[in-house]
Amino acid sequence: MAHKTIKVGLTGLVLSLAFGGLLYSTMGEATEYYKHVDEVMTQPGDWYGKKLQLHGYIVQDSILKRKNSLDYKFKVHSNGHIVEATYTGVVPDTFKDDAEVVLKGTLSSDGFAVSPNGVMAKCPSKYEAKPGAPTS
Repeated sequence: MAHKTIKVGLTGLVLSLAFGGLLYSTMGEATEYYKHVDEVMTQPGDWYGKKLQLHGYIVQDSILKRKNSLDYKFKVHSNGHIVEATYTGVVPDTFKDDAEVVLKGTLSSDGFAVSPNGVMAKCPSKYEAKPGAPTS
């Protein structure tokens, strides 16, 4: 009886370790932190090199696009904190001054480097009900 219990216990332990190792190896690389600009910029050194989804609003008149390219530089703010971001690629139609954005990328001492396809711009006014419109 004790021999059977040891076999079952070892099998359970091996399966648990295998499952835990698999989970760690697959989830470890895909983990991203979702943070607001002010949360990150209070102690930016703690976030250098980590994958982030950074939430904030584009600073008025900060969008700079290099001529004949898809290179963008802009600033994003939240609660008085600002970070400069760089991105190369196509931006959404709703990417404009004061737009609410979520950026995927990494932070360094040079600013926030946005990953390819890492710009998500929201336009809440487009989806808000007009005054006097019926609600369901």
